[in-house]
Amino acid sequence: MSKPRSRTPLPAAPMEGVDESTWLDVIHKMDEVYTRLIDDEVELEKKNAELEQSQQFIFSVLTSMSDVLVVCNVNGVIEQANAALCELVGQPEEQLRGKLLYALLSDAQSMELARAAMENPGAPRSGESMELHLLDHQGNAVSVDANCTPRIGSNGRRVGTVWVGRPTAELKRAYHEMRAAHEALKRTQQQLLHSEKMASLGQLVAGVAHELNNPISFVLGNVHALRKYCDRLQTYIGALHAHAPEPVLQELRKTLRIQHLLDDLPSLIEGTLEGAQRTADIVHGLKRFSARDSEERTAVNLTDIIDRSIHWVRKGRSAPVDVDWQPGAPCMVMGNAGQLQQVMMNLLQNSFDAVDAVASPRLWITVACEKPGMACASVRDNGPGIPPEHLLRVFDPFFTTKPVGKGTGLGLSISYAIVEQHGGHLSARNADGGGAEFLLELPLA
Repeated sequence: MSKPRSRTPLPAAPMEGVDESTWLDVIHKMDEVYTRLIDDEVELEKKNAELEQSQQFIFSVLTSMSDVLVVCNVNGVIEQANAALCELVGQPEEQLRGKLLYALLSDAQSMELARAAMENPGAPRSGESMELHLLDHQGNAVSVDANCTPRIGSNGRRVGTVWVGRPTAELKRAYHEMRAAHEALKRTQQQLLHSEKMASLGQLVAGVAHELNNPISFVLGNVHALRKYCDRLQTYIGALHAHAPEPVLQELRKTLRIQHLLDDLPSLIEGTLEGAQRTADIVHGLKRFSARDSEERTAVNLTDIIDRSIHWVRKGRSAPVDVDWQPGAPCMVMGNAGQLQQVMMNLLQNSFDAVDAVASPRLWITVACEKPGMACASVRDNGPGIPPEHLLRVFDPFFTTKPVGKGTGLGLSISYAIVEQHGGHLSARNADGGGAEFLLELPLA
């Protein structure tokens, strides 16, 4: 700031025609002008300081940006670039100024996209997004997710463009790593589901062995009878081929009971086929339950799944349990039959285990459509119920109240996840009349 000057002294001798009051007015006006000049100078210095602070702020922001920024004129000539771009391309800002933006691009497609964006007269104020490839300091192409925004001057006309871009190489690498981790997690989840299913299947082995023993024994007995009938028929046919006399043939028919044999053959064959079909059905059910499930969702009959699950779980229990279940009309839901059967078998096995120590064990199973578009299946037992402190943890992974070796703590957790994937809901509560109750809700087909 300039040093204030001293006041102008009054002339020693008054000038002709000018009195002292006139000189005082002149001096007063000069003081006002000088004071105003000083105030303007102070205000100017204040504005300069604020402008410098603003420039320093803008420079610090541009320097701190991790995204690259380029400001171009209407011809695509670079006017300004931030530190991130200079570091990426390996050139200082002074060297970049005056260059065409196209010189930083690595391929013709990127140049064409940039040219179309800068020459588009109807470009939106929000900008256009595109993927460009820049040349880094080593001459390699770097993928950049860029946004081109028109720069408008004070007269409202377009004076250039502003480019902001983010290198996506790291993002793509992170995305691929995340995708690989997700796929590995899905495979692990499928293995866990399959392992739990195998554990459930292991509990049914005894019942399945007994279930298979009945039709196989039936088939075996019929085959032995058919073999004896075959020997008798061969003896009789041999006599026919030897042209034995009629009295001999009649005696053979009576001795070998040929007529009884012929009458018994159809029922023996029918029974053998029935036993073989029953065995095939059991084996098919085992294969279907133990096979790895696909993600396909189809319309399945929840009533059939419950009926089949009750049959299988009951066969695997040594002690009988009364099950109150009346299959009604088909209840079609959308889902995977194998996964839904796994859920139902887990619920039934937990309920059967809960009534092991009850004098008269009993289960109640119902299916209803109380909510619009949803089917609700209830599995209730007359066991001791679920302790209140465990109600919020029954679906947690590895949580179990069973002794070591009796449960993995994964059955209900996996069942809960399967139901959620099907767009349904699985919950547990203590029934009003005692015992625990599990509610399974699934969307109708």
